[in-house]
Amino acid sequence: MSAIDEQMPSALAGGAERPPTALPVTAEIVSGREWDATVAGFDEVCQEQLFTFATTRWPGTVQEPVIFRLGGEIVGGTLMMIQPLPLRLASIAVSKWGPMLKDAHRPDAAAMHAGMVEALIADYAQRRGMMLSVLPRASIEAQNGRYRQLIARGFRPGSILLFPNRYIVNLRLDDAALRKSFAQKWRYHLNKSEKEGLSFEHADISRTGAFHSLYKAMTDRKQFADHSAYETVDALMTMEPASLRPELFFVRDESGIVAGAIVFTAGDRAVYLYGATNDRALPLRAGYFLHWHVIRWLRDNTPARWYDLGGTDGYQGLHQFKKGMVGEAGVIRPVPPVANYAAKPLPFLVGQGAFAARDAYHAVQRAIHAWRNPDRRPDQERASSGEGP
Repeated sequence: MSAIDEQMPSALAGGAERPPTALPVTAEIVSGREWDATVAGFDEVCQEQLFTFATTRWPGTVQEPVIFRLGGEIVGGTLMMIQPLPLRLASIAVSKWGPMLKDAHRPDAAAMHAGMVEALIADYAQRRGMMLSVLPRASIEAQNGRYRQLIARGFRPGSILLFPNRYIVNLRLDDAALRKSFAQKWRYHLNKSEKEGLSFEHADISRTGAFHSLYKAMTDRKQFADHSAYETVDALMTMEPASLRPELFFVRDESGIVAGAIVFTAGDRAVYLYGATNDRALPLRAGYFLHWHVIRWLRDNTPARWYDLGGTDGYQGLHQFKKGMVGEAGVIRPVPPVANYAAKPLPFLVGQGAFAARDAYHAVQRAIHAWRNPDRRPDQERASSGEGP
């Protein structure tokens, strides 16, 4: 839980919603190398906010790392992605999973976040005339305090993911409480996997090639379109500082590697980035064995409080697997819509139109992929996609 989520329900209860009083933070654009080194110590650091990740994932956009200070002390930051729109009519400044707080649990977190947002509005929306788009991460609490704070400030809801739920495991449980938290069927499959002679391995970056081979074999076998950021793996695994590098895990049987995972472990929320299995993994229930040991490793070797398993891309089987792992002690929460703000009508209209065109393009892509490979067509009901922001 963040201090913002604790504060916002009372602040927004009842009648008119008001954002908290903003603290007077100052903003400063820094180099990419300085940015990654600085945010390595943030509670809310995540891979999408790393300069190393963003420049590999979106090479055609301008990345502006912005740090915020209060009284000279660094208190937060956000990596802004600047995207010029067609005909140069306007530009969009995007903060994905930001702004980030260095200390997410400070008592003035809501006011600190409001100060960072005000600084972004002043620079990107008012001074530079861009549409400012902020996408907060999924909240641990039932209500997303940051999203509500943005709407109260005058941001307007924009695009939303088709299947926005994130499945988040509580890492601060002992083994007995953890197993008890799992859904009964998930626990049953875990028990079965533990009788298959499997072994768990935490590997170093020299073994990344083995994961690449496993991942490629899986994608070739399943014949699905990979729209993930997998091309960033090598850059992330070798980046500085080393504390930001994801961790690599494998499960083996007597014949060799059957499953693997890459997990981002910095900050207060670990994130499952990529997983891969071969044909032997399913009957061995290797996925259950893998995640059980990853959860325990994260609990014992990192300060993270939560383990974000990501979404489902609309697959009911994946929903059941992740829901069972989240169990009674974890949470399933949606990523809120993107929140958009512009100081003038033109950048807002052009920016909203650009988002609508992007969403339409992705819808056509999904339809084509479903037609080419009916087995990979999403089968999860959208009505089951969790609570509102």
